[in-house]
Amino acid sequence: MPNLAITDAQAAFFRANGYLILRGFLHSEEFSRLRQGVDNLTEYGKLGVHADPDFLYGTGDKTGKRVLRRIEYVVDKSDACKVLLGHPYILRSVERLIGKDFIPTWDSLVAKLPAEGVEVPWHRDASHFHVGDAPIFTVAFYLDRADQDTCLWVLPGSHQWKQSDVDQIVARPVFSTDGATPLLMDPGDVAFHHVLLLHGSRANHTPKTRRVLYYEFRPARVEAELGPHTPEYIPLKQRVLVNCIARRRAAPYVSRDEVPYDYDPPAPWTLTGVDVPLDSLRIPHETYWRSSESPEK
Repeated sequence: MPNLAITDAQAAFFRANGYLILRGFLHSEEFSRLRQGVDNLTEYGKLGVHADPDFLYGTGDKTGKRVLRRIEYVVDKSDACKVLLGHPYILRSVERLIGKDFIPTWDSLVAKLPAEGVEVPWHRDASHFHVGDAPIFTVAFYLDRADQDTCLWVLPGSHQWKQSDVDQIVARPVFSTDGATPLLMDPGDVAFHHVLLLHGSRANHTPKTRRVLYYEFRPARVEAELGPHTPEYIPLKQRVLVNCIARRRAAPYVSRDEVPYDYDPPAPWTLTGVDVPLDSLRIPHETYWRSSESPEK
């Protein structure tokens, strides 16, 4: 990338449409290490014989068997995912859109597996009650190609729709792509995706696989005021981010020419206790949840 972050024009496109695509972002050894880590997690999850709550399943519409659809807390499960969270281009771009007080929240792998990849109906990733004065969004890192059979479909601009218009789309009995845009992606591409953007995907009855790493970011000021997590969650996720930035600095496969991100949130979100080791980078949502809504995405 010639720039240190997304441009003003790209930021404006995201604000207007609710999504942004960066082509050919991940490549070389970093992509290979991510792919290997995701392969290992996918193979473990496909066994489907364990009760690990971080591995989520749907029901295949051909055989009725459990089909892996999502893995939570991937940063805790993979060294390459930790290093990726510290990527300075991504973090500077997040800062440009959100502000310097951002925190990482969700980190997940979403899988559309062959033959019985589960349909995902039209939905938003969050309630509008928890979205304040800055965009909340995921950064999606594509490990596999997403074509017309396996891709995510979005309704551009729907992150700004009123709830009654959203409800009409969500209430459709059949998943329809009328008026929607397919996010056709290659391995290594990245997409920014507003949490209020309406999106969904068809069931996958092909031999293709589509897996995406999703890292969500939120403003600390909005999290403290509106949730959905309690304020105690904020400094813990700041420490997770600081840990991953340090891991990226030390990673042997990251270019020495890369300009690291300087995470320096303003008061009252200034960093405290960042030198205290964390027992785990898995900070459970349910432990810090203050809403009656389910923390499962």
